[in-house]
Amino acid sequence: MEILKYPNPEEWAEILKRPALQTENLFGTVQSIIDQVRSEGDKAVLEYESQFDKVTLSSLTVSPEEIEEAENNVSIELKSAIYLAKRNIETFHASQRFEGKKVETMEGVTCWQKAVPIEKVGLYIPGGTAPLFSTVLMLAVPAKIAGCKEIVLCTPPNKEGKIHPAILFAAQLAGVSKIFKIGGVQAIASMAYGTESVPKVYKIFGPGNQYVTAAKQLVSLRDVAIDMPAGPSEVEVLADETANPVFVAADLLSQAEHGADSQAVLVTTSEKLLKEVMYEVERQLGYLPRRELAEKSLKNSKLILVRDMDEAIKLTNKYAPEHLIIETHDYSAVANEVVNAGSVFLGHLTPESAGDYASGTNHTLPTNGYAKAYSGVSLDSFIKKITFQEILPQGLSLIGPAIEVMAANEELDAHKNAVTVRLNTLK
Repeated sequence: MEILKYPNPEEWAEILKRPALQTENLFGTVQSIIDQVRSEGDKAVLEYESQFDKVTLSSLTVSPEEIEEAENNVSIELKSAIYLAKRNIETFHASQRFEGKKVETMEGVTCWQKAVPIEKVGLYIPGGTAPLFSTVLMLAVPAKIAGCKEIVLCTPPNKEGKIHPAILFAAQLAGVSKIFKIGGVQAIASMAYGTESVPKVYKIFGPGNQYVTAAKQLVSLRDVAIDMPAGPSEVEVLADETANPVFVAADLLSQAEHGADSQAVLVTTSEKLLKEVMYEVERQLGYLPRRELAEKSLKNSKLILVRDMDEAIKLTNKYAPEHLIIETHDYSAVANEVVNAGSVFLGHLTPESAGDYASGTNHTLPTNGYAKAYSGVSLDSFIKKITFQEILPQGLSLIGPAIEVMAANEELDAHKNAVTVRLNTLK
């Protein structure tokens, strides 16, 4: 991990750079896969599954028998944990339901909004280095609460043509409509355009590697919506002298084990803590089964010593971390100053792992500094809001002349006339 002591604000932009995802370099390759899936459907998908996932499939669809088998292969302990997580995710996201109110902007002019679920959504769950059944819950549970009619899930199978049983169990529990054994670019293309087996959806959610990210970017240009721009996962721990170095090191390593391109950052006002965290990272690293992966990630990671908490907060808002853990004495006061972050974890006993799994908040969050402008996935991500308005005679009399003047001054005479012909009937 790189150590940086008292960097000047002019240096912040450089030292806070993330591991670059050059998805633009992949666009040619990715577009050719998308085009083939779009034109050849299941045939192309099966060929790409053989090529990329090294599996020969007779069917892309997960059968009811496979779901039943998966349920029998998930331990009671894990089922219980998944049930708990689902309940908390449901509770938090159900509280976000939109309540539209009719507003009379002036007498006889009433406006309101109505929340309508997106009818068909697609969820992508990576295979990669870990079975992300938690992401199934994070996406499918709010989709179900929102009222999406069709929830389609794609995830890559292993070389035996199987999907991890916990992914299938979580999908069934959360109300996924259809599950398909498809990974990578071909999964995104299948959901974006539809095949003989896979329904076309209106919005695609979920993380993925740089090829999946590139595919989502390309299909979103004109054909389907996506949840948000995505990049490698990241965490920042903001800590002072009261922080426990064992906790801080564990938090940094929990992020580092995500993947080689993940980033973990410590920003602290205490040089003593920084040194203790360095020692603890090395000590705890030796016990991790995914040590090699974490070591690669730590090469992208930084330990930054700043002069005071004010500077620490400014640096944090500049970085705009996906996950921010505040381990300080006055963490509530510090949190009040945070304006750019995906999800914030307060106090010494609140690890990022809580939000990743079971506290109830969503772990699908903006990365790569997009927290300056984007929110994480929420119930709103699965709905659209339609505006309505109703104008009565008195309202038209009051608002009509202003519309005529504005339309005339924009030289849009037909707009003006649409009001004038109505006003004439009221005379």
